[in-house]
Amino acid sequence: MKNLGNLEETVLLLVMIMEKPYGYAIADEYRDQTGQVISISAIHTVLMRLEKKGLILSKMEGATETRGGRRKRICEVTGLGRSVIQALKENRMKLWSQIQGI
Repeated sequence: MKNLGNLEETVLLLVMIMEKPYGYAIADEYRDQTGQVISISAIHTVLMRLEKKGLILSKMEGATETRGGRRKRICEVTGLGRSVIQALKENRMKLWSQIQGI
């Protein structure tokens, strides 16, 4: 299983739940989900690491007028990414189930 830091795991989960995840939108969703602000550059760094690990793929989408003619890099989770998230969930649930009183 690939090792993921907490931020990598969170961003990977966000990519999985979003319809068209790209840097700015992921940062917004991160804020909405966690109540914390994260910079776009931090999101891009995490996305590059996730892609290097083979957990996501990214592709450039066409330019839009609303973005001043700029293109977006849209991300999607790979099969390996889904497998890693599933394994992380199972491991965490196993540990949580052993805690009494929570």
